[in-house]
Amino acid sequence: MWGKWISCEVPPGDGRERFSAGQRGWAAIGDQPGLVGQVGGWDRGCARVLGLWEDAVAYGRFMRERHDAVVGASGQGGTYAAIETADGAVVLEMPGDAADLPRALETAALLRVADCRLRPGRTAHFLDVQRRVWAPGMAAAGGMLGGVVTRLAPRRYLVTTLWSDPAAHRRYAAERLPALRERAAIEDDLRTLDGRPVPLEPAWTVLPVRRR
Repeated sequence: MWGKWISCEVPPGDGRERFSAGQRGWAAIGDQPGLVGQVGGWDRGCARVLGLWEDAVAYGRFMRERHDAVVGASGQGGTYAAIETADGAVVLEMPGDAADLPRALETAALLRVADCRLRPGRTAHFLDVQRRVWAPGMAAAGGMLGGVVTRLAPRRYLVTTLWSDPAAHRRYAAERLPALRERAAIEDDLRTLDGRPVPLEPAWTVLPVRRR
C-alpha cells in the first residue's frame, strides 16, 4: 500500500468554505483504479488529507493521468496559501474494529496522526514497537477502527489511526495511552513527535466506487 499526507494552510475568512468546496471535487477520483480511500479534516488553520493507494504503481498512474485535471476542475489551487505533501510506502497495517481499512475510512469520525522523526539508528526498534506494543494496544481500545504506518522519508514515519468518534479516542488517551508510552519508551526512538487529532469532514471522504 502507498500513503500520501497533505497539509494545506488555508487563509481565514471564507477560505475554509472555498477550500471545502474544492475538496468535495475530489469525489471524481472514486473510479480511479487502485484507490483505497481518502479522508481529511480541519486542524485549526490547516486542512489535513490522508490518501491511500493499493501500491506505488497505482499512485503513480493517478498522478500522471488525472491529478492535474482534478485540481483544475476543482478550482482548489487558489484556495490555500501554502501546501506540503509527502508520500511513501505503508510498512504496517493496524487492525481495529472495522472489517477492513476501506470500511474504517468510510465510518471514521476522527483521524489521529503522529508525525514521527526518528533518531539515527532507531528505525528497527521503532517499527518493532509499532508491531508489538502500539498495534495490539490500540486494537484493544474500543473505537479504534484501523490504521497504517507510512514511511515518508528514511527517518520519518506517519502513524495514522481511524477512530469511531472523538470520545473513543479520549477514553483511549486517558486509560491506555500512558501505559503504552511507557512500554514503548518513545523518547529513545523519537527526535520529534508532532501528534494531532483531526476531526474528519464527511464530505471530504472519497471511497472506491465499487465499494459503495
